Amino acid sequence: MYNWERVLHLLWHHRNYIIIIVTPLVFLPLPLVYPSSEARCGYAIILMALYWCTECMPLAVTALLPVILFPMMGIMKGGDVSIEYLKDSNMLFIGGLLVAIAVEHWNLHKRIALRVLLLVGVRPSLLMVGFMSVSAFLSMWISNTATTAMMLPIAHAVLQQLKDTETQANERDLQTQDADNHAFELEVQTKLETIHERDTQDPVCVHDTQREFREKAIEAKYGLLTKGMSLSVCYSASIGGTATLTGTTPNLILKGQMDEIFPNNTDVINFASWFGFCFPSMVLMLVLAWFWLHFMFLGFNLKKSFGCGEKSESDRAAYTVMKVEYKKLGRIKFAEVAVLVLFILLVLLWFTREPGFMPGWATVLFNKDAAFVTDGTVAILMSSLFFVIPSQLPFSNYGYTNEGKRIKAPPALLTWNVVHERMPWNVVLLLGGGFALAAGSEASNLSKWLGENLSPLQNIPPFAISLVLSLLIATFTECSSNTATTTLFLPILASMAQNIKLHPLYVMLPCTIAASLAFMLPVATPPNAIAFSFGNLKVLDMVKAGFMLNIIGILCINLAINTWGRVMFNLDTFPDWANTTNSKP
Repeated sequence: MYNWERVLHLLWHHRNYIIIIVTPLVFLPLPLVYPSSEARCGYAIILMALYWCTECMPLAVTALLPVILFPMMGIMKGGDVSIEYLKDSNMLFIGGLLVAIAVEHWNLHKRIALRVLLLVGVRPSLLMVGFMSVSAFLSMWISNTATTAMMLPIAHAVLQQLKDTETQANERDLQTQDADNHAFELEVQTKLETIHERDTQDPVCVHDTQREFREKAIEAKYGLLTKGMSLSVCYSASIGGTATLTGTTPNLILKGQMDEIFPNNTDVINFASWFGFCFPSMVLMLVLAWFWLHFMFLGFNLKKSFGCGEKSESDRAAYTVMKVEYKKLGRIKFAEVAVLVLFILLVLLWFTREPGFMPGWATVLFNKDAAFVTDGTVAILMSSLFFVIPSQLPFSNYGYTNEGKRIKAPPALLTWNVVHERMPWNVVLLLGGGFALAAGSEASNLSKWLGENLSPLQNIPPFAISLVLSLLIATFTECSSNTATTTLFLPILASMAQNIKLHPLYVMLPCTIAASLAFMLPVATPPNAIAFSFGNLKVLDMVKAGFMLNIIGILCINLAINTWGRVMFNLDTFPDWANTTNSKP
């Protein structure tokens, strides 16, 4: 028995190597028995899917497999595969991340967060509203992980101060009560000497029991509050990331896959159209998530949670904690103002490039004959300015180095060393791997074969197809990265939509957003893992809260796609651009 246990432990610890070696051998009969390009491409996709789901190799390394497999299997030329790894969507991703890095580097996100929280207040319900709204807003522009990592320590510091102040107030109340009891005991002693012992001991027992009961009540109250606040921050970060095209990686994967599979799609997915569709559904999800988390961790008594009347001592103390944190940031610097101005200008240029209801500035100036200027062009233009604009006003006192030498010229708002440390280059390769898979599926006719086999779905109402597929993706993404999930499923969904003559966005858009609804497990997303480590959470706490949020999210997405989404993207018709695909020899 001991030897078997040892063998099992050995196999478990070496499982990644076993998966890497065994998986290709297990599925090798597929291309051997069916020697077609579809089978060879299917073999490559199955291999990558299992490697991505098990994470036996780094995700970015798995994403490079098409560069090896597609040329060797005769699916695509090596040069054609390599081109897929740096498309316009990658440029948009890099530009958006450079802006996010600049915001984080100068602590602008922390200043915005603390300022909003100081305005909102520290009552439990208001505090949850404040943290959720700030987390959602920040994750629209910077990574969900960075938002969660920044907001949770602030939330825990505020809650700890509230708890300490309430504990101190409770101690003072007990001391006052103790003094009253002592006076009462002296009075009893003068009247009833015979029962002196009983009267001097019972109040002490009652006092200790009361103290213990109050301490347990405070622990239970702030234990629930800590859990609720931790979950509210990580969930709202994931929800907020769905609102903008650059908010999270699956959004950009959809944009890239649409341009790859449907090259004549008239730029149907851009920053403005995505925001117009997703922002209302994000707000709706956020509000319903707040109600659910409030019910779970604060109860139904909104009047008590919001608080009435004057602020208590604990409220003032917690408010002071946030104020001290804000003061630590010092006066607003020129660099923060410059980053904020560039950020606002970038967002305005994105919105007005191709707003849809009127000709945008890009259409008037550059895109009269073809789509020369894209959202990626704008992102790289504005992010390049961070390396040009100085971080201090010219000709001012630039200060001194750590060695005491006078600084002769200020550094730019961003330096390459800062970018090199913080840029997740692995995600760029992940995006490229997804685009390469889509191109390979088209070139090998695997997409066409899958679409033909899914044609019986034509008899099912479109809203039911969208709902079922959203549930499938939301379930799958709980145990796989949202990037891998969207990369694998979107080409299949596009082929299915083509064959059943359904607008591709009817299924691709809700499924892309559903891939970000990983709320049930700590391992599902980095924000969940951070909250799990911070908030004294159990897996069951996350499952109970996250299951209902998954349902809420899927219903909100499908409500959006069947109401304003139907009008925005004209989903009742099968567009002309979906009839042709970008097949490559």
